[in-house]
Amino acid sequence: MSTGELLTSEPSELKFTFEPGKQISCFLQLSNKTDNYVAFKVKTTKPKKYCVRPNAGVVLPRSTFEVMVAMQAQKEAPPDMQCRDKFLLQSVKVNDGVTAKDITAEMFNKEAGHVVEECKLRVVYVSPPPVQEGSEEGSSAGVSDSDGRHANAAEFTSGARAFTEGLEAQDMSSKARALVTKLTEEKNKAIQQNNKLRQELELLRREGSKSGGGLSVMFVILIGLLGIIMGYIVKKSKV
Repeated sequence: MSTGELLTSEPSELKFTFEPGKQISCFLQLSNKTDNYVAFKVKTTKPKKYCVRPNAGVVLPRSTFEVMVAMQAQKEAPPDMQCRDKFLLQSVKVNDGVTAKDITAEMFNKEAGHVVEECKLRVVYVSPPPVQEGSEEGSSAGVSDSDGRHANAAEFTSGARAFTEGLEAQDMSSKARALVTKLTEEKNKAIQQNNKLRQELELLRREGSKSGGGLSVMFVILIGLLGIIMGYIVKKSKV
């Protein structure tokens, strides 16, 4: 675990179980122990080798955020399984209500006077566990190396899709809430207009009964408007 004043990252090292020809992923959990909104950005010394999703975001107060890091398939392991790749986690306080869409590179510019907290994370390669001969797992794992690559790629794709769908669901949820609020306001206005028309209709009825005359043109118009408004309310309620 790497502990900072703004964010705590776990684990403190990005460990990849290295297997040649396979795409491998791991997860980094960021924890915000403060009462402030904290924006973060993840950088790496090898941007073409690694894929970070998301590479920037906002961690809400007293909450956690998970980042997925995937290493592209490598042809062979480095000598002695030593890796010099490194990641840099930058974090900075932001105003309440800031979202990932509001993050800019200027926020992490120290020269502009921003207080930026930085945490370095190194990459560690771990050898895969030995496979026992004659075991079912060993025989199935050794059937086809391409199968392993496809399975690992499918796992990464599935994880990335789930993360993207989660963001889209959050966005759709906010839009749905906004739509419901708008419809509720329109419904309340329609109800108020309906009540006003009812009062005017009752007044016309009383005046008509006093004068002894038939229904006036205005009375017929009000009845028509009342029917239109009631139909509008029913339609919006079904939506």
